[in-house]
Amino acid sequence: MRKGQNPAKAINAVAQPQEVTVAIVTYIPFLSGYYAESLEVLKTCLGSIWENTRDDYDLMVFDNASCQEVQSYLVDVRNSGRIQYLILSEKNIGKAGAWNILFGGSPGKYIVYSDSDIYFYPGWLEAIIEALETFPNVGMVTGMPMWSPEEFSTSSIEWAQKNSEVQLKHGKILSWEDYWKHSRSLGVTEENARAHFDTCEEYKITIKDKSYYLGAGHFQFAARRKVLQEILPIPSKRPMGQVRLLDIALNEREYLRLSTNEWWVRHMGNTLPEDIPEENFTKMGSPKDSASTGENNHKYVSSRKLSIWNWRYIRKILQWLHGKTFDLLYRY
Repeated sequence: MRKGQNPAKAINAVAQPQEVTVAIVTYIPFLSGYYAESLEVLKTCLGSIWENTRDDYDLMVFDNASCQEVQSYLVDVRNSGRIQYLILSEKNIGKAGAWNILFGGSPGKYIVYSDSDIYFYPGWLEAIIEALETFPNVGMVTGMPMWSPEEFSTSSIEWAQKNSEVQLKHGKILSWEDYWKHSRSLGVTEENARAHFDTCEEYKITIKDKSYYLGAGHFQFAARRKVLQEILPIPSKRPMGQVRLLDIALNEREYLRLSTNEWWVRHMGNTLPEDIPEENFTKMGSPKDSASTGENNHKYVSSRKLSIWNWRYIRKILQWLHGKTFDLLYRY
């Protein structure tokens, strides 16, 4: 039986969401080997958002079953008020599965998606939202110049060809410097990057004195919430992959896929880039020194608690072996 009345009934208003929701997916299962620097990369990603975003936004983070240290850090940042919505998944449901939750639950009119290894430059949000507001039929916008497969932008090409107000260019437009700046972050060798660069061509449109490349990326993009919700749910059967289903769905619905002419964001990868000033790394990235090592404060309990893989010493030994193997293969 209820005793008394819920005090919440006396409250006449609730907080309203911002027009923009910045949505991040994280997955850092351990802090060694391939993921040795990933927590610092995540801190740098979030720090660049906090430091370089002037317009109002809400930050939503979906953690796809990261290790204890990462989830402890995210909880601390949420408690400090710099993450508005935090979802901690007990299991990895894949990138597409995380998209289904983020795109279905984000409250903003615009959703700006990002992997957790993206660096944001000052003014990035205004430039990307400008592109969304310039074109009523835009599906997604990535904040950097990039090459994208033509097959996923056929609707964008046809639209540009039919629109007399649009100047359409096709050919070798993207510079090698811009191409290599992104390709090297993906772990591609310069030789392989050169071979692909020499054979690929780009489409570029100009309208109202603004230029955009046709095509977009999955590591970072912005879209109207109602557009993304049209294509949900996206099938999720693997941790990675299946992201092309987003491209196909938007192209079939005749939405534009665009990339900006300037560098507003960049992909860092699993290590901190050498050409970003050191003072920008992890700037405002941690609310307190213990955030990244707050093991004793961690309250998250996994259903895999009794698994052999959660035995402390076995995990430490295996992670040490993984880290040494990774170093031998890729660092020396």
